[in-house]
Amino acid sequence: MESSDASVGHATLLIVLSALSFGSISVLTVLVTAAGVPLLTAMAWRYLLGAAFLGVAARPRQLRSVPRQRVVQLLVIGGCGQALITYLSLYALEYIPVGPLAFLFYTYPAWVALIAAIRRTEKLTAVRITALMLALAGVTIMVGAPTEKLHPIGVFLALVSALLYSAYLPALKHVQEGIPAVVATLLLITGAATAFVTAALLSGELFVPAGIAVWSEILVLAVVSTAIAFLTLIKGLAVLGPVRTAIVATVEPFFTATLGVLVLGNQLSVSTLVGGILIAAAVLVIQRNSPQLATTV
Repeated sequence: MESSDASVGHATLLIVLSALSFGSISVLTVLVTAAGVPLLTAMAWRYLLGAAFLGVAARPRQLRSVPRQRVVQLLVIGGCGQALITYLSLYALEYIPVGPLAFLFYTYPAWVALIAAIRRTEKLTAVRITALMLALAGVTIMVGAPTEKLHPIGVFLALVSALLYSAYLPALKHVQEGIPAVVATLLLITGAATAFVTAALLSGELFVPAGIAVWSEILVLAVVSTAIAFLTLIKGLAVLGPVRTAIVATVEPFFTATLGVLVLGNQLSVSTLVGGILIAAAVLVIQRNSPQLATTV
C-alpha cells in the first residue's frame, strides 16, 4: 500500500536515528583501540553483545516462523556484506586519509539512485536529484573533496566499499520484507558477529579486554551503534526504500564530526556547519515531498 505522510515522516526520523547511531562508531572505536584493544577484537565483541541484546528482545516464535532461506540470506548479508564493507573501508585507510575515504564512500547515495533507476525499481525524479545533489554537496564541503594525488589502491577500495553498500541496501530491503524487524536485525548482526569472531580467532586477536571504561565503550558500540542502529535502519528502509534512505543517511558524517568535537576535542569548522546545513536541507526536501514519491511497501 502507499506509504502515508505520517509513516514516511516516522521512517525518516528512524533513518536519522540510525545514522546518528552509526555516526558514533568512529569516535567510540578510536577510544576503544586507543586503550589497546585491536580492531577485530572490538568489532567481535560489538556484534556479539549486539546480537545478545537483540536475542533477549526477539520472540522465539517469531524466529521460528522465518523461512530457512531467509535466515540464511540475512546471515550471509550480515556475515559477508556488512563485514566486507567494514573491512574494505578500514583497509583503505592504509593508503588514503580519512577525509578522502569519507568523500569517496559517501558517493554511495548516487550509486544507489543510479542502480535503482537502471533497474527501474525507483524513479529518479527531479526532487530526488535535487536532494541527492544537496546531500553530496554537503558531504563534499564537510570532508573536503580530494585534491592531492591519492593512492589508486586506496581509491579503489573506498569506491568498492561504496558500491557494495549501494547493493547492500536494496538487498537488505528485499530480504527483510515480511519478517519482524527485531528478528531480521538479530539475524543480520549474528552473521556479522560470526564473521568478525572467526576473523579475530584466526588472527589470534580474540580476547577479553580489561577495564570498566573500555567495556562501557564496547557496550555503547553494541547497543547504540549496532542493535539500535541496524534496527532503526531496517524499519526505516522498509518504508522509504534504498534511494531515500541513502540520502537521509548522509546526516551521519555531520554527527560524527560533531561528536568528535564533544568527545575527542576536535575543532568544529565552518565547512562542517555549512555541509551539515546542506545535508539537513536534503533531508527536508526528501521528507516533504515523500507522499508524492511514495513507493509500495
